[in-house]
Amino acid sequence: MTYVVNTVPADRTNSVSSEHERLEDSVLDLKNVPVLTPEQEKKLWRKIDLRLMPILSLMYLLAFLDRSNIGNAKLEGLETQLDLTGNRFNIALIMFTIPYCLCEPPTNLVLKTFRPSRWLPGINFAWGIIMIIMAFVKTYPQLVGARVCLGVAEAGLFPGVVYYLTLWYPRHMLQYRIGLFFGAATLAGAFSGLLAFGISYMSGMEGLEAWSWIFLLEGLVTIVVAFVALFVLVDFPDTAKFLAPEERAFIVWRKKYDNSSVGEEERFAARHVWAAFRDWQVWTHILIYMSIVGPLYGITLFLPILFSFGYNTPVSQLLTIPPYVAATLTLLVFAHYSDKLKMRSPFILAGLTMCLIGFSINISTAPSGAKYFGTFFIVMGSYAAFPGVVSWLGNNLAGQYKRGVGMALHIGIGNFSAAIATVIYRSQDSPRFILGHGLELMFVGIGFTFVPLVVFIYKRINAQRDAAERLATERGEKVQYSVQELRELGDRAPDFRYTL
Repeated sequence: MTYVVNTVPADRTNSVSSEHERLEDSVLDLKNVPVLTPEQEKKLWRKIDLRLMPILSLMYLLAFLDRSNIGNAKLEGLETQLDLTGNRFNIALIMFTIPYCLCEPPTNLVLKTFRPSRWLPGINFAWGIIMIIMAFVKTYPQLVGARVCLGVAEAGLFPGVVYYLTLWYPRHMLQYRIGLFFGAATLAGAFSGLLAFGISYMSGMEGLEAWSWIFLLEGLVTIVVAFVALFVLVDFPDTAKFLAPEERAFIVWRKKYDNSSVGEEERFAARHVWAAFRDWQVWTHILIYMSIVGPLYGITLFLPILFSFGYNTPVSQLLTIPPYVAATLTLLVFAHYSDKLKMRSPFILAGLTMCLIGFSINISTAPSGAKYFGTFFIVMGSYAAFPGVVSWLGNNLAGQYKRGVGMALHIGIGNFSAAIATVIYRSQDSPRFILGHGLELMFVGIGFTFVPLVVFIYKRINAQRDAAERLATERGEKVQYSVQELRELGDRAPDFRYTL
């Protein structure tokens, strides 16, 4: 449909209308945005990548390492020393996940207020302190209390960083960046086993067991990285001093008009929060998120325990490394081609298929070698699909605050599947773990149900909007919308097209 609005069209221009000037939220002057060649633009994005991605990836690597190293610590004597009999170990795991999930949704609302360059390093520092405290726990209740505090402290990092990246990168450049960032978590799985193998030789030093050294050393590294991040991270494109004024203007312009002819809504209003709660996308994507995160957390927390295949502890720790290396490579390939093709769902379905194969092998009576081979499929599929799940919803929510709230709900509520994954692998179910693998297959089935359903709905809405536009053009009709009206409509605007 053809729309007449009081602003410039979405195509590139070096001047803007008075209406655009009046409504422009950025402090930058966007009247003369530079025209960049493809090579110049590529160089600019590389400059931004080099400033943001290494420190964000390192922070998340440590976050994932610190939450999942309890599986390695269990192999190094934690279970015996703290008397983690029965379901105590599972309870310690879930007492991280519940506060983590509950505290995630509100965190994105405070990120812009407290500034990313202060908020993200601050929570990084907080959980580093908690990890050090965890090294000295002497009883089971102390361990549970420390895990609760760790969940609260870490809750703001992942949704905060993903939302932060959506403020910098256009939507079809997003998954590769989330892939780079989340790839750190994949590497954390490999590092966790390798570090635990090395740290195991420190057992008895200074009167501490090997599991205490795992928590202590990784907590100290986390604190060091928090201080580095305080000086390296920047806030937003329009205030980034490492960019020239023209570069800042280009980034703001490029992002602002990425998915709208009139720019995104950037002002906070309570209606954006309610719009996220009422949007059908958020709730269907939560189920898709759960279908990937359940298998991902299940395999992450229990890989050192489930798939030792009778080997001694050092060998079991080392066996966890190859699947994560393979998963990192798969993740980057998926992310690259997903952005290139501007499609998310095929790669999510590919990841679900890999999880289906892996869990089917492991729930069977196949020999140990085949089951270890199956773990490669599980780790590769869940980790490689995850950035696509997160970026897919981010691509299809328009308006900065609606997207921030929607993605926080998506991640926060969706992570309850991780809470389920922490209690489904019980020691009495060894060695086949039929209950655990069976429930993971249930999560995969949820994904196979809702991914095609969401694609169908998106295609139908896009086709309806295309048809309405063609019909209006044929009839010579014009519909009058103001700039503000189209901005407030966001992803419900007639010129918005959903990413598949």
